[in-house]
Amino acid sequence: MFDALEIGLDAVAALRDAERVLRTKDADLCRQLRRAGSSMVLNLAEGRRRVGKDRLHLWRVAAGSADEVRVALRTAMAWGDLQERHTTAPLALLDRVVAMLWKLTR
Repeated sequence: MFDALEIGLDAVAALRDAERVLRTKDADLCRQLRRAGSSMVLNLAEGRRRVGKDRLHLWRVAAGSADEVRVALRTAMAWGDLQERHTTAPLALLDRVVAMLWKLTR
C-alpha cells in the first residue's frame, strides 16, 4: 500500500460535496478542480512504478496538482461559491498529501 496515494484518493472522495456545489456555481472552476484532483492521484500512482528522476518528476507534478486543488477550493470560497464546511476535510487531506510528497521528493 502506498500511503500518499491512499490519502490522495481519500482527498478526492472528500471533494465530492464541494464538487457538487461548485458544478452549479462555476462549471469551469469545477472542471479544473476535477482535472487537478485526478492528475494528483494518477501521477502518484504512475510515479510509484517509476525510478530515479522520472519518479521524482511525477511526484512533483502530483504535488503541483494537489496545490492546484487547494487553491481552487480557496478561490471558490473567496468568490462565495463554497462554504468552509465543504473545504475543511479535503484541505486537511491535501495538506497531508503535499507534506508526504515534499518528503518523497527531498
